Amino acid sequence: MDDNSGIPSQTQQGQFATTHWSVVAAAAGSDSPEAQQAMEQLCRSYWYPLYAFLRRKGSTREEAEDATQDFFAERVLTKRIFEGAQADQGRFRTWLLNSLRNHTVNEWQRRRAQKRGGGVSHTSLDLTDAEGRYLLEPGHDETPEKAFERTWAMTLLQKALASLRAEYERKNEAAYFDQLKCFLPGAMEPPPYAELAKRLGQTEGALKMAVCRLKKEYGEALRKEISRTVSDPAQVREELQFLRAALSG
Repeated sequence: MDDNSGIPSQTQQGQFATTHWSVVAAAAGSDSPEAQQAMEQLCRSYWYPLYAFLRRKGSTREEAEDATQDFFAERVLTKRIFEGAQADQGRFRTWLLNSLRNHTVNEWQRRRAQKRGGGVSHTSLDLTDAEGRYLLEPGHDETPEKAFERTWAMTLLQKALASLRAEYERKNEAAYFDQLKCFLPGAMEPPPYAELAKRLGQTEGALKMAVCRLKKEYGEALRKEISRTVSDPAQVREELQFLRAALSG
């Protein structure tokens, strides 16, 4: 994630992607299936950083699972989460974490006392691998806030990677992408260029050009994902710096 990752400037990129705030606004003001589906997709994308926050804060596995599910069911799908939300209030990650904090403060005792799911619309989050993922997290004494920030950063990296792979898949080049992705930031140590070029049946020079292009495309995909999470395009550069700090801390 250095400055040579191909991340374009605002001028180079032009129009920014539709932000998560626009999804929030649509879900808050509409009961359409499309708005509901878009909001549920956000839930599925960002539940794990909240789960990691709760686990690091001291919740048991069961408590964290219940609290994460209930947060989305009782705050998001009932639209209570949108009370007071403003689309210009900045970073989506900050809003989401603060919403969870408010929910746990106001609802923890009630949630534990009631039978789960009674009369509440429910979104199905696949938490089957939640604890397995959490057990692979670093074992150092990390604050809940730092755990949230790091897992949020990892989520954005994974979303950017998945988005870029989908682009290659549309070009019937997914297998080629899978061979080259080891050169992207955060991946395992790549093989020597000469070795992979021979395996792929191309020259070393052609492979280096392909990797350079891939890194630039990955930078663009990452910037696009980040731009969805802020209300002001000017914050994208700051969020890139946040990602670097969260992953290196």
